[in-house]
Amino acid sequence: MASATLTRPRPGQPEAPDRRRRPVPWPALALAALALGTIVGFVVRPTFPNYDSYYSLLWGREVLHGTLPSFDAYRAPTEHPLAIAFGAVLSLVGDDADRIMVGATFASFVVLAAGMYRLGRASFGIVSGLIAAALLCTRFDFPFLAARAYIDIPYLALIVWAVAFEAGSRRRGTPVFVLLAAAGLLRPEAWLLSGLYWLWCFLPASWPRRVGYAALAAIGPVVWATVDFVVTGDPKFSLTHTSGLAEELGRTRGLSEIPAATVQFLSSLDKVPVFYAGILGLLIAIVLVPRRVVWPLAMLVIGMGTFVLVGLAGLSVIDRYLLVPSLMVMVFAAVTLGGWGMLRAGKLRTAWAVAALAVTLYGALFTATHVNFSTFDNELRFRGQSHAALEALFRNPKVRAAMRCGPVSVPNHKLVPDTRWVLKAGVDDVIARSDPAQRNRIRRGVAVYATSRASLLRQGFTPEDSSTEDIQNSLPMPGFTFVAATPFYGAYVRC
Repeated sequence: MASATLTRPRPGQPEAPDRRRRPVPWPALALAALALGTIVGFVVRPTFPNYDSYYSLLWGREVLHGTLPSFDAYRAPTEHPLAIAFGAVLSLVGDDADRIMVGATFASFVVLAAGMYRLGRASFGIVSGLIAAALLCTRFDFPFLAARAYIDIPYLALIVWAVAFEAGSRRRGTPVFVLLAAAGLLRPEAWLLSGLYWLWCFLPASWPRRVGYAALAAIGPVVWATVDFVVTGDPKFSLTHTSGLAEELGRTRGLSEIPAATVQFLSSLDKVPVFYAGILGLLIAIVLVPRRVVWPLAMLVIGMGTFVLVGLAGLSVIDRYLLVPSLMVMVFAAVTLGGWGMLRAGKLRTAWAVAALAVTLYGALFTATHVNFSTFDNELRFRGQSHAALEALFRNPKVRAAMRCGPVSVPNHKLVPDTRWVLKAGVDDVIARSDPAQRNRIRRGVAVYATSRASLLRQGFTPEDSSTEDIQNSLPMPGFTFVAATPFYGAYVRC
């Protein structure tokens, strides 16, 4: 067999152009497609922030007006310092700030998907990275959180990129600490991660670096406690307020219930096939590349441990506290489907790739034929249409005239932030009829009610799940006269 020879140009002749085909940049193309898709979704299905995020906007607006944020409002959520700062900046824009907040969260989702790819690639190769990002995009709970501007999405983006940096280069230090500090201003669970990471970086670092890292790790709890103290006089206000609200809303769980809740929530977030694929992928990764498992496994264990601590502290035990572990499950599930990319060419690699492709095609077919996409679409459609209906209701001249007679009242706390934002109203101008402290103030003014089955269900006024008192709050009060209605809400007034 003749050996291949390498031809060289003669002296003085230009080199022939390199005609080798460049590899297709699939990660960049996938990221561009995702960014384009999110822009289209943002425009086609207008949505608005959720309850917590609207309060961040309201508190940011209060700060701009030189007043202390109303952290102690009736059933107000826990404050998040970075979200309030962002809300203050957005409030400068005016009425469109809420839509911009949704757009920023969509952008955070794209950054999160890129972080999932980066973490998967750094740990288990390009194929696993692409699959991990794809699994995130097909778990509809996460795009829905982005569509409602939940702070969980930017929080997850910060956490995942911090882990991806560390997985790519050991003890990165400052960049990781900065990301964790920003995350710690959104959710206090990141404080534990900052503390553990400081211990990890402690031994090889010099004393100046140890002190600098400690200062970065302390940003979250110090800023949070300072904001609480300045506003309420109690540096532990967020902790005590959150635990009290969780008990009031029935979100606490006993220690014996936490293991079952962990499996239930992870299965719900990841969906059952991905949950079991994650378990299998973890075992495969431990056998094939035990050293690469360290950081995804550490985040899985720490995240689940944090969930247990949250339950023990008497805080709300909800699935959102398991979002970080659920992402790690996706990364390990990507190993089950794409781990063959770590093998050398051979029969095992080919068989694994073919089996993974068959499973993926089956999963796509099953999803297309069994998942009701209209439910997801209807949820997004409702969020946009109901907000537009609320704005239209308050544009009615009769409603606006009656607002001079007294406060605006809504059935319970769920419509308070939306109404306050639309009306540019203060904390005392919009009240919940379910608040015992405000019952003497609802004798006059404007009373808003849910008028459709959709708004009743979304706002939690279903008779079978509500007390007699809650049902009364959703029915017209004596002495009030009907003046206006939209497809979702109606208004009664009394002067």
